[in-house]
Amino acid sequence: MSKGTKHNHEPLIHITKRGNVSEGKAWGIRILSIVFSLLVCSVVIILLTHYNPIQVFKAMVTGNFGSLTKVRSLFQNLAMLLCISLAVTPAFKMKFWNLGAEGQVLVGGLASAACMFYIKDALPNAVLILIMLVTSVLAGIIWGVVPAVFKAKWNANETLFTLMMNYVAIQLVSFCIMYWVPSGSAVMGVINMKSQAGWLPNLFGQKYLINILIVALLTVVMYVYLKYSKQGYEITVVGESENTARYIGINVKKVIIRTMVLSGAMCGLAGFLLVSGTNHTITKETAGGMGFTAVMVSWLAKFNPAIMVLTSFLIVFLQKGAGEIATYCRLNESIADILTGIIIFFIIGSEFFINYKINFRSKHKEVK
Repeated sequence: MSKGTKHNHEPLIHITKRGNVSEGKAWGIRILSIVFSLLVCSVVIILLTHYNPIQVFKAMVTGNFGSLTKVRSLFQNLAMLLCISLAVTPAFKMKFWNLGAEGQVLVGGLASAACMFYIKDALPNAVLILIMLVTSVLAGIIWGVVPAVFKAKWNANETLFTLMMNYVAIQLVSFCIMYWVPSGSAVMGVINMKSQAGWLPNLFGQKYLINILIVALLTVVMYVYLKYSKQGYEITVVGESENTARYIGINVKKVIIRTMVLSGAMCGLAGFLLVSGTNHTITKETAGGMGFTAVMVSWLAKFNPAIMVLTSFLIVFLQKGAGEIATYCRLNESIADILTGIIIFFIIGSEFFINYKINFRSKHKEVK
């Protein structure tokens, strides 16, 4: 071989972006990822617990559908997670990274709790509930619109701004509880337990049914709003390119603020439902991390409210089932978190294979 000969070696692996992938193929990849995740979970279960994986997965199903109470709790948690996911979706579709849903839900719940605490049964329950709803929505709007204004006017970083607003909301809730509870226990008991003033009534004797029906209606409305309304179209255009939006005459600042008003209002509504229809009290954990989980739910569903029903169900099913696994294996919830993390990791990873293709090096000739 003569001196100066050059060798161009092709890399062993290179990644290319796929073209348009059909919905059937995309869902096939997602289902396959779930199957692989369950296989990995089975190996982990055998290594860590020495239990039969089938029995462990059966315990996961039992944890969700083992009794009427568990089924009711499953759909209640599904409704609340879906509600918050719907709330953050318009902002995410606009590429406004609202990580403040947790705080927006908390201040909404705090507004409801304050109405229950101070008004009590001085007004008819229907009037009190209406006041709670309005104040919760307004509180959520305020918590959402402040970072939106700073983003629209001064291009402030909305990710950090909304994230910091969460900590302000948490401390505000802590302060109010310390002020309302004279014992200094920092634990707010059930509000108006005897009179049930401000409590949403049971519908057809079923607890949480009002919450579920309200969120079901919101899902339909949000789907129509994003897909068919002029404002939904403007959100999509701003998310794709702000310059294009300005070129065709869309007021980008107005769209940003208006969208965050909607997002904050829905988070405030979620806070109202959690306090009035579920917990009947307020704590720092009222939102329970759902504000952050909603980010994953919305992203996995590609900002489609209809698909969000499925992704919300999957996340809630895994979380509740994982708790049952911990009980079944007589372990703490660490094993449950490990299994949940593995499954979610595979589901998120499937999106990579939907959008990209891995190519391996084929036989090649030396180039001189």
